[in-house]
Formats: sequence, structure tokens, C-alpha cells
Amino acid sequence: MASAAEQMAANLSWGTLGKATDLRSRIFFTIGLLIVYRLGTYIPVPGIDGDALREFMQKAGQGIGGMLNMFTGGAISRMGIFALGIMPYISASIIVQLLGTMYGPWQQLKKEGEQGRKKLNQYTRYGTVALAIFQSYGIAMSIQAGDLAHTPGLFFTLSCVITLVGGTMFLMWLGEQITSRGIGNGISLIIFVGIVAEIPRAIAQFLAQGRSGALSTPVILGIILMVIAVITFVVFMERALRKIHIQYPRRQVGMKVYDGGSSHLPIKVNPAGVIPAIFASSILLLPTTLSTFSGQGTNPVLSFISAYLGYGQPLHLVFLAALIVFFSYFYTTNVSFKTDEVAENLKTQGGFIPGIRPGKKTEEYLEYVVDRILVLGSAYLAAVCLLPEILISKVGVPFYFGGTSVLIVVSVTMDTINQVQSHLLAHQYEALIEKSQLRGKRRGAAKAPARR
Repeated sequence: MASAAEQMAANLSWGTLGKATDLRSRIFFTIGLLIVYRLGTYIPVPGIDGDALREFMQKAGQGIGGMLNMFTGGAISRMGIFALGIMPYISASIIVQLLGTMYGPWQQLKKEGEQGRKKLNQYTRYGTVALAIFQSYGIAMSIQAGDLAHTPGLFFTLSCVITLVGGTMFLMWLGEQITSRGIGNGISLIIFVGIVAEIPRAIAQFLAQGRSGALSTPVILGIILMVIAVITFVVFMERALRKIHIQYPRRQVGMKVYDGGSSHLPIKVNPAGVIPAIFASSILLLPTTLSTFSGQGTNPVLSFISAYLGYGQPLHLVFLAALIVFFSYFYTTNVSFKTDEVAENLKTQGGFIPGIRPGKKTEEYLEYVVDRILVLGSAYLAAVCLLPEILISKVGVPFYFGGTSVLIVVSVTMDTINQVQSHLLAHQYEALIEKSQLRGKRRGAAKAPARR
């Protein structure tokens, strides 16, 4: 039998959105900041030769340059102030989380609760600045090497570095504001909006290839069916759960004995969500950003990166799959589902898994279950990201129809809708509590004896 909360969630109506003023203000706040982000992608870095840049990006559009363009919302093709996107922040987050599991002082910070989390966030910001400076300097030098600047020199390098670093820090601030005062995860929404905003142009380009004869009708229909199949598969897998039965013992309150209840501990097949795909892509984009703008440089390292780590190359696909599997396990065990904390919470609440002793044995059992679930979850993520990418790199259709972009769009949409529904559910609970309090006051006032 469904609980009262489940019944209320099933009866939720979007018409209640008009009454939830706090949720409405959060949604408008989020939309406003995302509009600011989109406007910033059209403000160019000073000193860029626009005509040369457009010609260069047309040639690099089907290579790794197209992948960069997708993750920056088109800013890299226009060399806007947000050309670095949010990727330096994501890379810094990866480094801090990895060190947090290996470096002793940072391991201690993770155990200090809110204060330790604030310090780690501060270290993440410092790492973002350092990575943004490194990447922006590399881009500035590569732009000059590719003859894409009007007046190359020290002034252009400084202005490019300051502008790009400032743009990344502003995006980081926007993401944090959306997470705390808006709706949804700010960083994921920024990437999501960048992808969605470029989809209409990608569809027009895709259809133009069909009209010109570059793509045959069967190929076009096959790509459309592939995208629909990937979306359906992602929705199914993101909702898939492994439920572990939890039993609560009988308890005595005074002279009464209450029967023990039971519930389920839900574990998602993909507890890490879209984070592993974003992390893996950001790491692979870090070295290839420099090789893209260097053009036909003679640097052997950049030439190797461009030749073997380019989009659709076997080595790129191998690294992408390996990183997705790694971050699926790493992010799940360290962030999204900590088995030691779950086992401790169950023990504190008096719950236990039938046949498993509370405490350490419960933690070991949860680790056993999660490790085997992640085999399927990480394989699903790798398959969704790789299979469409292989087909697209061979056929030459836009990146926005690839598995990574579809995964990000679908996952972020589902997560945001779930948060909106949670706010609406909380609003309904508050309304019911207020009504019950008002009724109680009225009844109390009616029964109160008159004072003499």
C-alpha cells in the first residue's frame, strides 16, 4: 500500500506552481542567471580576428573543436569571454576530490563536517584559478601561433588570460548561486543550457546535409532512431533501482509495544548520474584544447595529441571508457553513496538488513552490492557515451546527437524536474500543516470556557 507521501506525490499538479511563490522565484532566478550566461558567450575576447577564427572553426568543427564547442555552449567558436566554460572548475573539483581520498590533512578536513567542506571548496576555487590561468595562457599562445589574433604580443596575451580567467570565475559564481538560491545543480545546468542552445543550429546543419546529398535518407532516419533509442535507454536506466529490504525491530514505549516496521533502501543502478561522463570529457578536453588552436604546429607532443587523442580515434575512445568507469566507482563510493555512513545511520535508527549484523557487516554487504551494481551502471554509461560517438565520428553528423550530450540533457532534465516536484511536495505539506493548525485553533477557541 502506498504511503501518504507517495499518494501526495502522485497527485501533484503543475497548477500548484502558481501558489508556490518560493519555488516560482527560484525558477525565475535560475532562468535569469542562465540568460546572463548565454549573453556572455557572445561577448568576444578583445584582439581576435573574427573572420580567421570562423574559417578555422569550420575546419575544426568535426574534430575535437566541435566537442569543445559543445561543452562551452558555442563560446569557443566565437572566442567569447566564457570560452573556457566551466571545465577548469570541474577539473579542479576532480583533483580536490582525488586528493581528499589520499592526502592525510584533506582526509581529516572531510571528517570535520561543514567547516571542512568550506575549506575544500576554497581549495577548489584556488585550483580553478590556477587551471584557468594555465589553459587561457595556452589558448592565447596557440591563437597567436595559428594567426588568429589582430595584434599578437604581450598585451594580447595578458588581455586574453585576464578575460578568460575572469569569465570562468564568473561562471563558477553563477553555478554556485543557482545551486544555493535557484533550482537544480548550477554547474550541470550551465553545461545543459550550452548544449540545448546549440541544438537548433545542429539540427539545421544535419537537415542541410540531407538536402545536399551528403547524407542519405536511410542514414538520417537511422540517426533519428538512434537518438530516440538512446533517450529511452537513458530514462530507463536512470530510474532503475536495486531495493534492499530494511527491517526495524519492535519497540516498547511505556506500557505499549509497537510492531517493527519495514522499508527499502533504494540504490540507483547509476548513483553517480551524469558526473562521470562530464569528468571524463573534461579531462580529455584539457590537453586537446591547446592542440586544436595550434593549427598545423610542429610541436611533436601536440601533433601526437591531435592525431591519436582526437575525437573518434581509438585511443580517445579507450581513455574515455576507462575514465567513465573509474569516475563511476570513485564518485559513488566517495560522494553519492558512502556505505560507511549509510551503515552507521541504519545502526543509529535501529534498522538492519535481515540476515546481516548491523555495523561493519552491513557496510561490507552494502559495498558488495554497490560494487556489483556499478558493473552494470558504469557499463551503461560507457556504452551510451561511446556507441553513438563511434557512429557519429564515422558518419560526420553534429556532436549534439552524440551519447554524451544526450546523456547530459536527459539526466539534468530529470534531476531538475525531480527537484521541482520535491519543492511542490514540500509546499503541499506546509499548506496542509497550516490548515490543520487553523482548524485546531478554531476548535480550541469554540471549546474554551468564558472567563468570569
